[in-house]
Amino acid sequence: MGGLLAQAQQMQAQLMAATDELATERVQGTAASGLVTATVTGTGELVSLDIRPEAVDPADGETLGDMVVAAIRDATGNATALAAERMGPLAGLGGGDPFGGAPGASGPAGFQ
Repeated sequence: MGGLLAQAQQMQAQLMAATDELATERVQGTAASGLVTATVTGTGELVSLDIRPEAVDPADGETLGDMVVAAIRDATGNATALAAERMGPLAGLGGGDPFGGAPGASGPAGFQ
């Protein structure tokens, strides 16, 4: 039984190290042919948002909002794919969702 506990602790340490490494990675997502670019960490934290001037239409703020949401969704989707790739076999240990979301959720709250 002690060997199983030691193995579980080792796997938990590996999972924590992989999560820490993902937190230093940067992943981008874009919308509207690059007019809006979101950058997130490998764990899904939004770190920057670039909006090109030609994306801004003072008469249509809703479209800009949609582009921002789409870019963030793209970026968090890319972060989820990176996490799955990096965590590989560790993902099945109950900690495979780097965003800590509910079952079936993908990405940070509000960006499924």
